[in-house]
Amino acid sequence: MNSSSRTKKSVPFSKLLGFLGPGFLVTVGFVDPGNWATNIEGGSRFGYELLWVVTLSTLMLVLIQHMAAKLGIATGKSLAVNIREHFPGPVTAFLGITVLAACIATDIAELLGGGIGFSLLFGIPVWLGVLFTVFLKIFLVTSQRYHRIETIIVGFLGVITLCYLIELLIVKPDWAAVTTGLVRPQLGRENIYVAMAILGALIMPHNIFLHSNVIHSREWGISEQEKIKLLRYEKIDTISAMTLGWVVNSSMIIVSAAVFFHNQVQVYNIEEASATLKPLAGELAGLLFAIALVFSGVGSSMTSSMAEANVLTGFLGKPEDPGTRLYRSAVFATSIPSFLIILFTADTFRLLIFSQIILGIQLPFTLLSLLILCRNSNVMGGFRSRNREFAAATLIAAIVIILNIYFFYTTVTGGS
Repeated sequence: MNSSSRTKKSVPFSKLLGFLGPGFLVTVGFVDPGNWATNIEGGSRFGYELLWVVTLSTLMLVLIQHMAAKLGIATGKSLAVNIREHFPGPVTAFLGITVLAACIATDIAELLGGGIGFSLLFGIPVWLGVLFTVFLKIFLVTSQRYHRIETIIVGFLGVITLCYLIELLIVKPDWAAVTTGLVRPQLGRENIYVAMAILGALIMPHNIFLHSNVIHSREWGISEQEKIKLLRYEKIDTISAMTLGWVVNSSMIIVSAAVFFHNQVQVYNIEEASATLKPLAGELAGLLFAIALVFSGVGSSMTSSMAEANVLTGFLGKPEDPGTRLYRSAVFATSIPSFLIILFTADTFRLLIFSQIILGIQLPFTLLSLLILCRNSNVMGGFRSRNREFAAATLIAAIVIILNIYFFYTTVTGGS
């Protein structure tokens, strides 16, 4: 009993504080322009009704991201490397190509968000703002060490959170309705499409791969007992980070509902939301909106680039080391198609929607790969997913797969 008690003894707060970080990098990935678009539309059309979707999605996300991190802890390898080592060659090639395509699609959305943010702030063309975002994120990812990047991105997330908390004070929402909306499901034929879009924008393939890799930035030790102890840090990090993401995404819907829905103004894209926000909530609200969007676009494009480089090196069987030439080249090379696609596409809103469709198509394959590996005792050892965790994750995967398939179908058919 004494030995067990010592094992379960609380860890020093200073040590825990030094561990926090990997989960927050992932959080920036789902506080991205894709989320902005779906949250703004949800709030403007349905008020506070769909806040519960963010709550449910966050609970689902905590388990999925925890399993991704646990895979990295148990094996000492990322999800990409584990797929390469444990899946047949054709399956590995298919997953590698589709995941890389999903990462590039994610990067398109992130760069667009940064470009729109810079355009709103400085009155420059969106394409020039996108170009500036590309150069900024390449510089930040390739010229800094990991822990410095982590600090920068956590700082970005802090700025985004602060901007939205101030906006909440400005718009003065109906807090009673907010409380109800956060916990009471309201779903019908009119709002199911937007509800699925909100859920689909939160659980993203590149974040699952990224979390399994960046978790190695912390010293895990080599014994199973050490890993069990340190897994507790990961749980706290993941839960804390996902909770902050829940606050920010909920705030997006709340602000949209309090300003647009309350004034019976429906908006469908980010630029329109910014233009409408200023006369309804004031210049400060519009400025904070643009600032948060810039930090969101740059921060999330950094994490998507890290995910792209990790996926490329992992599936090729090369070291996932940010200091290598291949890793740095991957960050630069994977930015080129994203920028060119944006540059030669006239309708950026349709492009944003299409990028989310790509994520929806790939996500089931990433989830199934993660579930198979986490259930395999030869891969996970004593960290193998137990029945309760596996059943919950399987249910989550089934829900996400069904909703994403329907989202894809209704988008292609125009909702008919």
